[in-house]
Amino acid sequence: MTPEKPILVLGSTGKTGRRVVERLTARGIPTRLGARSGEPAFDWDDPDTWAPVLQGVGSVYVQHYLDALPGSAEIIGSFAELAVASGVPRLVHLSGRGEVEAELAEQAVKETGADVTTLRSTWFSQNFSESYFRDGLLAGQLELPAGNMPEPFVDAEDIADVAVAALTDDSHVGEVYELTGPRLLTFRDAVGEIAEATGRDIGYVPVSIEDFAAGLEEQTIPGEWIELLVYLFQEVLDGRNAHLADGVQRALGREPRDFAHYARAAAATGVWTPEPARV
Repeated sequence: MTPEKPILVLGSTGKTGRRVVERLTARGIPTRLGARSGEPAFDWDDPDTWAPVLQGVGSVYVQHYLDALPGSAEIIGSFAELAVASGVPRLVHLSGRGEVEAELAEQAVKETGADVTTLRSTWFSQNFSESYFRDGLLAGQLELPAGNMPEPFVDAEDIADVAVAALTDDSHVGEVYELTGPRLLTFRDAVGEIAEATGRDIGYVPVSIEDFAAGLEEQTIPGEWIELLVYLFQEVLDGRNAHLADGVQRALGREPRDFAHYARAAAATGVWTPEPARV
């Protein structure tokens, strides 16, 4: 179906939000951008910007970039309450799999009484190409405190496909979709597949959490992102998510994209190709 009212996409410039916007726009569905650069502007840190973006929309793709950190559940819940009070009946909520604060946010969103679809996601494959991970890969060595714990990396393209399905089809109301890729890989495995896709010699080096955090500070990564990554590597990457789920299959009726497919497609764009040295 084609929604009669615009769909608000929070995080519309991020990994999943940008893809959701692209898909909705391609289908001719009116879309409102939920970002600081949007019109009107939206900022999670400024509640005064929330009400204006909610006016006249019929549904919202809800995602908070720091939803694993303490306090985020209250923020997300407050936004969801305002959405319902503003007459928005439909929320598609991107959450984190196995993250305590994200689970609290899920509950807060559901308690608003909205028609909710919950998408629980594992690590994005695109973290290797669209985040600071890319710098290490370009340099030929990625240093992470991940050890040998496997993860079912999920492609952001799949997340966007599921989100759009849920935003445009009421049959997904009330569903909780755990979104994973089709197999488990360690971070070393993932780097190996990227190396194969690029034809480059790229290494993976395990480091302590302290050295990892110090390295992020040297790269001037914002403090809240350092806090998030330290939490994810130190606590969430403990095996709790080291199993596959069928959320993509149930939502879309197909298998999720494999990490090797992602690596080949990303490599073909040149994202991991170092620039020639200037003489």
